[in-house]
Amino acid sequence: MSPVELRDAAVKVGARTVWSGVDLAVETGELVAVLGPNGAGKSTLLRVLLGLVPLSHGSATVLGAAPGRRNAAIGYLPQRHAFDSSTRVRGVDLVRLGLDGDRWGLPLAGGRAARARVAEVIELVGAEAYATRPIGELSGGEQQRLLIAQALAARPELLLLDEPLDSLDLPNQTAVSALLADICHSEHVAVLLVAHDVNPLIGSLDRVAYVAGGRILSGQPVDVITSETLTALYGVPIDVFHASDGRLVVVGAPDTHAHHFHEH
Repeated sequence: MSPVELRDAAVKVGARTVWSGVDLAVETGELVAVLGPNGAGKSTLLRVLLGLVPLSHGSATVLGAAPGRRNAAIGYLPQRHAFDSSTRVRGVDLVRLGLDGDRWGLPLAGGRAARARVAEVIELVGAEAYATRPIGELSGGEQQRLLIAQALAARPELLLLDEPLDSLDLPNQTAVSALLADICHSEHVAVLLVAHDVNPLIGSLDRVAYVAGGRILSGQPVDVITSETLTALYGVPIDVFHASDGRLVVVGAPDTHAHHFHEH
């Protein structure tokens, strides 16, 4: 069974149907990006998988159980803003919260295994050089690497990441994307991430799930991000171009000011 499976799934918020008729599977070791304009229901998909929003139709299983039942085996990184520069918590202590942050009080002294796991994931994300510094002193890319390490600390089977590339510059977006692709293979986890811009991800992705027009279409990027498929999703003419530098440019999409393929 796939770590994530949706069959003919639909979600309503009040009287409004966010999306419907969704069939989606995410396999172990896959990096899948959830793309689409603002308000299309990308973050709603993550909340469904966490059991926070119920389906109005269809079915969903997450790690072989109903959504919400196996959240302890999910590493979740919600949308966030950068830490304030006055935040004095060390990066290594932030990562340690991924092991025992659900308990009251200070992190447990733990033992050799806990300290070894924290060191292991810090090394995995390449953060050894700055992990003992206060998190507020670090760059956005350094902070994000430590947050990914925190999400990995408890050895999850599934990572759900909401806008992990947001507010990062392009080199850091590309570097974090490559890191996540490596984690898929080395840690044998499925990774589902919400993103606005596919371009930093395009070389690392296994599949995309494109959310628009009340539907979700998944497949290979070259099959989904085309004029024909996006025109069908939006119900209006959409043109997709490949720029000389390899970037994708989409012209004609609603909500173009926030759209994730054009220069912005």
